[in-house]
Amino acid sequence: MSALDLLIAAGVAFLAGGINSIAGGGSLILFPTLVALGLPTVAANVTNSVAQWPGYLGGVAGFRAEYAGQRSRLVRFGAVAVAGGTAGSVLLLTTPSEAFDVVVPVLVLLAGLLIAVQPLIARRLRDADAPRRDPAWLYVALFLATVYGGYFGGALGVILVGVLGIGLHRLKLANALKSALSAVTATVTLVVFGLFGPIDWAVVAVAAPASLVGGFLGARIATRIPVTPLRVLIVVFAVAVSIYLFVRI
Repeated sequence: MSALDLLIAAGVAFLAGGINSIAGGGSLILFPTLVALGLPTVAANVTNSVAQWPGYLGGVAGFRAEYAGQRSRLVRFGAVAVAGGTAGSVLLLTTPSEAFDVVVPVLVLLAGLLIAVQPLIARRLRDADAPRRDPAWLYVALFLATVYGGYFGGALGVILVGVLGIGLHRLKLANALKSALSAVTATVTLVVFGLFGPIDWAVVAVAAPASLVGGFLGARIATRIPVTPLRVLIVVFAVAVSIYLFVRI
C-alpha cells in the first residue's frame, strides 16, 4: 500500500475504534475500506481483526469493576470463547477464499441488522429476572457466536450482548462480559492469523494504535453524543457495503 493508503487506513481505524466504544460495528467500517484499498477479502478480514485487537483490551479495562465476583464465570465462558474463536479462525483459513467471498455480504448484512435491533433486545431484557444458574444452551450459543467471531467478527459484540442478555437477564453484566469474551476471541484470532493468516502488517502498524486511541476517545464521549443517529448511519452503511459486495462478486 502507498503512504496515502496507510493514512486512510489509520484514519478509518481511528473512527472504527470510536464507533466500537459508542455503538458497536466499527469492523463494518474498516473491513470494506481495506477491501477498497486493494486487499483481498480474506486478507482484509484478518488484517481488520488483528488491527482492532488493542481496542478490545481497552474495553476490558473500562469494565473491570463489573467483573467483581465473576471469576469462575469468566473462566468458563472464556474457555468456550477460546474454542469457538479457534474453530472460526481455522475455518476461515482452511476453506476456499471464494467461499468467504460468497458468505461475507450476507454476514455484513446480518451484522448491520443486528445493530439495528440491538435497542429492542436491550429493552426486552432490562426488567427480566436473572436465573440462578447459567443455562446449558448459553454455552452452545456462545460457542457458535465466537465461531462467527473467529471467522468474520463484524458486530460480534452485538451478538454476544444479545446471547448473554437472554441467558443471564442482566444487561449491564452482559455488556461487560461481552467485552471480555470479544477480547478473548480477538486474542485467539491474533495468534492464529498472526502465525498463518495473510496479514498486511503495514496496515496493522498504523491501524492498531489508531483504533486504540479512537476507542479511548470514543469511550470518553460515549455519554455525550446521541447514539441513535450513529446507529442508523452504521446500519445504512452496512446495507450499502453488503450490496456492493454482492455486486462485486
